Amino acid sequence: MTPSDGAGSRRSTHQALPDPRNATVQIYINGTFYPRHEAKISVFDSGFLVGDGVWEGIRLHNGHFAFLDRHLNRLFAGLAAVDLDIRMTRAEVAEALRSTVDQNNMHDSVHVRLMVTRGDKTTPSQHPANILDGPNVVIVAEHKKADPAVSDKGISLFTATVRRPPPDTLDQRLNSHSKLHEVIALIQATRAGADEALMLDPTGAVATCNATNFFVVRHGELWTSTGHYSLHGITRAVVLEEAITAGIITRELPFSLTDVYSADEAFVTGTFGGLTPVSEVDGRLIGTGSRGPVTSHLNDLYRDAVAASVGL
Repeated sequence: MTPSDGAGSRRSTHQALPDPRNATVQIYINGTFYPRHEAKISVFDSGFLVGDGVWEGIRLHNGHFAFLDRHLNRLFAGLAAVDLDIRMTRAEVAEALRSTVDQNNMHDSVHVRLMVTRGDKTTPSQHPANILDGPNVVIVAEHKKADPAVSDKGISLFTATVRRPPPDTLDQRLNSHSKLHEVIALIQATRAGADEALMLDPTGAVATCNATNFFVVRHGELWTSTGHYSLHGITRAVVLEEAITAGIITRELPFSLTDVYSADEAFVTGTFGGLTPVSEVDGRLIGTGSRGPVTSHLNDLYRDAVAASVGL
């Protein structure tokens, strides 16, 4: 297996080919650019103290951000949900993203992480009243091309005992900085010898993976979870839309591991990796253990949708 970014010898859906240019990227922090080694946030930052913030991961293709409107919709919905005033308009956020990639002379195969926290506090605490002044907005853009070995060979999953919490605990549709339960699930999976974690909802139905959305193909139908216990993935939504347009029967429904183990194909979706095949789950081979025909077809449709979104 090809070593992943700081993740030992296992594969990862976020595994990128090494790029020396990333050592000298400029980081956007509240409107100012800093060299990577000088980019810093206070130890009193709300995100650092209590995970109080939201974020987006966005891809730059051919000089354009893929599905930018969808990402901004999700960002501002999340900000509203946690009552966080970014003090920027959508246009200003888009301009900050553009200025970041321009500052770094970036044009293609770029992954951008936009992070917004409630800001610095007067003391380590939860209470928003202790905020000093406004949010912290950070944009990290890196040259990141997905490792083709991951897409070709697929990944293995292990079902973690850590469940996705219900909406009245921590709404999983919110792309927040509070990801500890997902990290714990991932650690459990990697300690078990798998690449990433599959997570169940409180009822025992399949929910999602620790960092991606999960799909199975059964008898030519495309199944995914209800979405009540997983992030509203942009790639997930595009894949469902493209599948429906192509005449593939799609179902968003509760299903169990029994349905997963007997599936014909499985794959995960995410902004960075697009569609990544799943070769096995809990030691059980899924289908032939390689990319199936429906996954391949949907991958082609998704690539076309990305191209259309950036004007190609």
